[in-house]
Amino acid sequence: MRPTRRLWAALALAGLLSVLAVLIARPVLLAGASLIGAWVVTQQYRFLRALEDTTDGLQVSQTAAATGARTGETTPVTLVATHEPATPLTLEIDAGLPPAATADTPLSLVLEAGDAGAERTVAVDWPVTGEHRFDEPTITAGDDYFRETLAVGSAPTVTVEPRGPRAIHVGEGGDRIATAYGDREGGRMGFGLEPAELREYVPGDTADRIDWKATARLGTPYVREYEAETNRRTLLVVDHRATLATGHDDETKLDYLRDIALALTASVRRLGDPIGLVTVDDAGVSFRLEPARTPATYDRIRRRLLDLEVTPATTADSRSTTSLRLGTRPTAASVRQKLGALDDADGAFSARLQPFYATREGYRERIDAEPLYAAVRTSQRRGHAAGWTVIVTDDSRPTELRETVKLARTTGDAVLVLLAPTVLYEPGGLADVERAYERYLEFERLRRDLARLTGVTALEVGPQDRLSTVLSAGRTRRRGEAA
Repeated sequence: MRPTRRLWAALALAGLLSVLAVLIARPVLLAGASLIGAWVVTQQYRFLRALEDTTDGLQVSQTAAATGARTGETTPVTLVATHEPATPLTLEIDAGLPPAATADTPLSLVLEAGDAGAERTVAVDWPVTGEHRFDEPTITAGDDYFRETLAVGSAPTVTVEPRGPRAIHVGEGGDRIATAYGDREGGRMGFGLEPAELREYVPGDTADRIDWKATARLGTPYVREYEAETNRRTLLVVDHRATLATGHDDETKLDYLRDIALALTASVRRLGDPIGLVTVDDAGVSFRLEPARTPATYDRIRRRLLDLEVTPATTADSRSTTSLRLGTRPTAASVRQKLGALDDADGAFSARLQPFYATREGYRERIDAEPLYAAVRTSQRRGHAAGWTVIVTDDSRPTELRETVKLARTTGDAVLVLLAPTVLYEPGGLADVERAYERYLEFERLRRDLARLTGVTALEVGPQDRLSTVLSAGRTRRRGEAA
């Protein structure tokens, strides 16, 4: 409890009267000082009673519009104060914003004597990732003579996550996989899919490696180890064409696929295996790094993936030019055109060759010109076949994708396809959840067709919450059909 200037003035007057009473021997002045002292005590008592009544009837809350946010986002935070009955004191209330939070204007309000309540909302920015807990609001109660500060009210918590995908689903037909990607062999323990042995849990093991079935059966935590193959060459082929931009800001197809590609690169680095990277845009190959196992290679691949952005679609002419630059064969159309312009003596030479190219235009020629297919074919021609080819793309070009996967498996030991279903990323894709489920079934048929190929593993990559919504609609429909 702190006195105000008015009270200090009264106390100074009482002290002055006491000094004068002694100096000039006038007892009446001492009586005046005593009366002032009694008045101060009375005011103090009244203030303490009013403060007690105020704290009993005061309700203060600070509430964030959302308990979760992304780095750089703004969240409205509301400060509300009510008191019944109205307090005789003046209340100044300041919100307890976390140190890392920023606001253009202070989040505070004032209840004048007699007011029953007040409310204020301020936009709070969250520039720092982490869990931020508010302090309790600080209340300064006062009248003309005394002031007191105390903390009352609620203290919420806001969790700020980095920008990018949140809950990522990687799996098959809605079922998540519990381990990393790819079959691993060779007697070394790693993060593959081939079970090796069970061992007891030791401090430092992550929770996602616990075998819960074995734990429940044996009554103590156990971890499942998986065999890892040594020195397997991995070629990571990442698509960043225009269709990969589908989705909300920082939650596009490319954002989700990038996170999985980064995790896969980190896993390969832990195993010490060589890895290379090829990125593909609408014009063709935008980046190429041959497989290697040096720290510089791992770091360079990680930086390239982090910097990867969706590029706008280019014209067919520029793509054709890029295809020639990559070393593709002349097309049937270009050969026919040159034969038609050939000016030999009697035309017999061109007439003899024309029938061989008359029906060559079509399916294979179109596939040859597609950037993803051309990128894998060029890697094979350079003699850099990988033991494991990982294709990271979406489902917008099923024909090209099928042919690319077939091509990749002709020289590699295994092919992993990480596929983003378009229906899970379109901003309005779940407006008609029944239609969304039908589209997901179409995607699932494509994924299964790829997975049936020998040596191919095809996994879906998407937002867990949106996939759960689609699958829930499917289950509801099946129950209705069964009834």
